[in-house]
This record gives sequence, C-alpha cells and structure tokens, in this order.
Amino acid sequence: MNPEEREELAGLLPSPGEPVLTSRRHDLLKDHLMREFTEQAPELLDIRTAPVRRPRAPRRRFAVIAVPLATAAAIVAAVLAGATGSRTATTDADAVGLLHRIAEVAAAKKTVPVRDDQYVYVRTQGSMKFSDNDIRILREASWTAVDGKRAGLRRVTVLVGPPFRPRDPFSSYSKGTHDMRLSPDPNVPTFRELQTLPTDPDALLEKIYAGTKGEGQTRQSAALEKIGDMLPDATLLPELDAALYRAAAKIPGVSVVADAKDYTGRSGIGLSFEERDGRTVWVFDKKSLDFLGSADEALLDVGVTDKAGETSAT
Repeated sequence: MNPEEREELAGLLPSPGEPVLTSRRHDLLKDHLMREFTEQAPELLDIRTAPVRRPRAPRRRFAVIAVPLATAAAIVAAVLAGATGSRTATTDADAVGLLHRIAEVAAAKKTVPVRDDQYVYVRTQGSMKFSDNDIRILREASWTAVDGKRAGLRRVTVLVGPPFRPRDPFSSYSKGTHDMRLSPDPNVPTFRELQTLPTDPDALLEKIYAGTKGEGQTRQSAALEKIGDMLPDATLLPELDAALYRAAAKIPGVSVVADAKDYTGRSGIGLSFEERDGRTVWVFDKKSLDFLGSADEALLDVGVTDKAGETSAT
C-alpha cells in the first residue's frame, strides 16, 4: 500500500484522540436512538448518518460511519496491519505491581448489601460523536435492575450540544436533560450475573478470554476492554473487583502513566493499554487508588438505590 492510499484509508477512521464514551454506554444509547428512528421518524433514517451497531453489545464506542460495515472492517484491518506490524505485547513490572496494589485496596472494601428489587446506579461524564463537527459532552446517570427483570432509567444531561429542533432524529441528545426507559438487555450482564463470576484471577481470566474470542485488535486488548467494561459495577463487589485487577495484571501490554487525567480533568495515576480504537488509560486516585474512570469517560458515582431516579445513598 503506497503512502497516498494509506493516508486516504486512514482518513476514514475516527481520530484516536477524540474523547468518547465507553462502548457499553454508547451501545445502549445507540439502541435507544435506533428505536426512536424506527418508531418516531423512520423516514429520516439514513445510512450516512445513522449509528452503526458493533457486533459487541457491552459499552463500546459510538461512531458515525459512512461506508458499509464490512468495507470499514477491511479498511481498519489494512491500516492497523500496516501501522503496527506484528508487535508483541510485553509485561510491564511497574504496571503489574500497581494492579496488585489496587487489587489489595479493592479487596479491603466492604461489600454493599443489595436486594433484587433495587437498582444499580452509575453516573458518568464523557462525550458522544455524531459527526466530525458534532461532538456532544454529556453526563449520564443510569439505574439498572439488580435482577435484570425490570426496566430501568437512563437520564442524559447534554452539557454541550445543539438546542432542541423539531423532527431532529437526535433530539434526545439536544442540550438539556432527557429521561429514557432502560429496557433489560440480555447482552449486558446484570448485577446478579456479575456476582456469579469466579473470583480466582486465573479462572476469571479464562472466562473473559472465552467470552471475548474473536473480538478486539488482539486477544489481550479484547480482554482488557472487557475488564474495563465491568469495573464501574464491580466497585460494589470487592472480591470481583480485586479479581479483575489481578486478572488484568496477568495480561501483557499494560503500562503505567505517572500523571494521568480522567475525562473531567481529575488527576491520578494511569494504566494504559491498546484497544481497538487506540490507547485507553484507566485513571486511579494517587492516594486512595480508587477508580476514577478513564481519559474517555469519568466515573462520577456508583451505588444502589431503592427506586429508579433516586440519587445513590451508598
């Protein structure tokens, strides 16, 4: 592939530096968008602007793609192959040590008692890309049923975005606060399902590798991506939380970032690794080693509530 062709193909890819929400959040938001398209304004659906659902359902990134999905996949593979060659991930002793220290802190926390009739509450802040000139900053709060058998609530507050416009297919993401019904999703593990995961790091990692087979740029990056998806909810499960960090310590390719910042600018120490959309940095408070989220999405609060819409009391 000559330089001109590589440059043209690379131009079809999203910029690796653009901050976006993590995938599970984005795929859930995309599901709501697609329902709005089909139920409220089906005539406005256009392949050039419609969100494209990735094969993987949990929180992965949102992108507006103007070429067929198969073609885009081929382009991505070609560019990545030319850019990275056959690099092999290496183990960083500092990253392994930091992950084990974080695991010790996580394991020492108290388990939060949770009933089936309650909701897991997660509040985050990040951004969502609709086009190169339309990247909206939003704060999201979600309430998901502990047992996964009841609908929950997603409350999206768009901090930076266009005002409401009639017949706008993206009106639910115009500036302001919007409530959306959060239907149970069989592709997203419930809190009760997370509780059934093994807390032995080797067994947990084996299960993660099996569940992410064929995903991601590499086997290792797919596993780290999956672990990152589970970290917010896992903060309520100390043994699983610790096991996730210990499992991550067994995966090569993670490195320490001495001075990192989450999406809202909170400073901390970071752990960086390669994902399919570029490098991701998990950020932790330097003193408490609490998980702050990532450079792409800040984790603001996690807890348990009795009703959807209530602020976390834990």
